[in-house]
Amino acid sequence: MDISMILSLLGGLALFLTGMRMMSDNLEAVAGERLKDWLEKLTSNRFLGVLVGAGITALIQSSSATTVMVVGFVNSGLMTLNQAVWIIMGANIGTTITGQLVALDIGAIAPLFAFIGVMLVMFFKKAKIQNLGNIIAGLGILFIGLGLMSDAMKPLRDYPAFINMLTSFSNPVFGILAGAAFTAVIQSSSASVGILQALAVSGLIDLHSAVYVLFGQNIGTCVTALIASIGSNRSAKRTTIIHMIFNVVGTAIFVALCMTTPLTQYVMDMVDSPAAQIANMHTIFNVGTTLLLLPFGNYMAKIATKILPDKKQDVSDDAWLEDIMSNRHMLGASAIIIKSLASEVDAMKKKAADNLLLSMDMVLTQNSSNFEKISKLEDSIDLDNVRISKRISKVMAVEHSLDDTKKLNELFKIIGNIERIGDHAMNIAEYSMTMKHKKFKFSSTTKKELEEMEIICKQAVTVLTMDMDKETLLKVALEIESKMDETAANFRTLQIERLNNHQCEVESAILYSELLVDYERIGDHILNIAQSYYKMAN
Repeated sequence: MDISMILSLLGGLALFLTGMRMMSDNLEAVAGERLKDWLEKLTSNRFLGVLVGAGITALIQSSSATTVMVVGFVNSGLMTLNQAVWIIMGANIGTTITGQLVALDIGAIAPLFAFIGVMLVMFFKKAKIQNLGNIIAGLGILFIGLGLMSDAMKPLRDYPAFINMLTSFSNPVFGILAGAAFTAVIQSSSASVGILQALAVSGLIDLHSAVYVLFGQNIGTCVTALIASIGSNRSAKRTTIIHMIFNVVGTAIFVALCMTTPLTQYVMDMVDSPAAQIANMHTIFNVGTTLLLLPFGNYMAKIATKILPDKKQDVSDDAWLEDIMSNRHMLGASAIIIKSLASEVDAMKKKAADNLLLSMDMVLTQNSSNFEKISKLEDSIDLDNVRISKRISKVMAVEHSLDDTKKLNELFKIIGNIERIGDHAMNIAEYSMTMKHKKFKFSSTTKKELEEMEIICKQAVTVLTMDMDKETLLKVALEIESKMDETAANFRTLQIERLNNHQCEVESAILYSELLVDYERIGDHILNIAQSYYKMAN
């Protein structure tokens, strides 16, 4: 084996992996934000979950990337372990598409794909078209690299030492270990299967030996997900265990079938092309294993939980975030981070909404029993503000797209407004306590006004807690903010009239005026929140 052959082989592998990375990264730019929504909506059903996993993996040509993305979703709480099972099964099916494309020999037109992609990147300024161009160019580069590897390995047919090594792969143990080790090193089952096909096309290995290497490659692809789960929480680690269980069980079943039945010969008789034979066996392996294990998906999740049970002290809250940030080029990384932060913001909004209603009820009924609860919720809101602000700052410290940066900025504004709503709710509760201690009383007219304010506050809470499209949210917030401003102005005028007519005490009038200020400010913050969400969606 001379130096030019080694360089051609390494160059081909570099092109293959570069093409795959181009496809993955640009798909992330085009659809990364939508990936979580697709997965969340479709993974409740096992069959749809398998289809989604297969579809995404077929697009990005990497089951490892899909599995790493799923690990991230489970780690951040955006997906359950049971949902992850179906995606992983589908990912193993989707990864067979690369082998089928190789078998179809579309490598002959690979330069055309690369040319079209580059033209789109060079002559169009629109970001989405450039991303599409990079995806197409990546596909072309992938197959150019595969062709280069195939050509580089053809002379190896004349090297007895290399042929003897490949012959040893007919031993299932050696074959599985070799396939797993090689895939673990290059961290791409698609690339390793493609190389195996190139060896077969070059006449260096037949299907009888290649099947065991192929099965090992499916085990080797788990290594990438295992690496990604380091430092993550228990659920994420269980996801990688499920991935490993799937491929180990599948390998055990199919090794037994290949050793005791003429399965390998049947596959060879189906087509003459060595590349197609390997592609078909790869597809049969993953589809067959999925069909066999599909009824047991929930049991696999339970087994993973037993293998890795919960423990009292888990990794720090920010460990998953730091891990994703360190691997932020993985598919769906931005979607995972932003969606997870948004979920934390939703929980913070719920606390502020609860406190607002509790404080309005407290001032209306003069019942102080909820004051301690309101105070604790306010402390929790303040801690959330600090914690989420720090997380957003960490995320913003690394490079993001302009769209992601805008969303992070708006999330930062939202939590600031939520924290201020919490402050105003606490102020209102404190006014009630002051009135109780000083034995101030509101007139019956003032109580009716407070009842009306409480009704409007309940409407305002819908902006904080209801799931509606952002345009509708903004429209509702504008109406509520306007209503709160008008109500506050009207009640302030009426209060001055009552004060001038000596129909209320000066001290209670002052507290009521302060309450109206807080009430009015709450409307402003509600509108600010809705405007930020609208900007995030547009």
